[in-house]
Amino acid sequence: MGEALLKKWKRPSTPRRAPSVDYEGMEQTALFRWLQVRHPLAWKLAYHVPNGGHRVKAVAAKLKAQGVKAGVSDFCLPMARGGWFGLYIEFKATPPHAAPVSDSQTAFLMAVEQQGYMAIVCRGMDEAMQVIDGYMAHSPTQAVKA
Repeated sequence: MGEALLKKWKRPSTPRRAPSVDYEGMEQTALFRWLQVRHPLAWKLAYHVPNGGHRVKAVAAKLKAQGVKAGVSDFCLPMARGGWFGLYIEFKATPPHAAPVSDSQTAFLMAVEQQGYMAIVCRGMDEAMQVIDGYMAHSPTQAVKA
């Protein structure tokens, strides 16, 4: 009898939402795996800037104080090629899953381009692979030390 009362008064469960799919993250993971095989030296130097994601306000404030900035590109390759000092890629998932490029992301790309970096938006892994292959095909930029 007690179980029947508990079931009767038990709060109905709320339907669960399907977990969101991180298309961008999955493609970027695959991109780094490809980079490791295709361009091992570039893979050793390339890195991802984890600026996105939702965080508790206190953590977000702490990261901001430590230098995290909105708009910084997802992918950085600090290898000088073809007259550039390095490569920045703002990575978006392959359409139709691509998010729009924000104003702060556009501003960052323009700012680093003015400083001598190749800066580009890539929508999907295939586009990013083509950009990286093209960038790596350039001869190394020669630095002249004074």
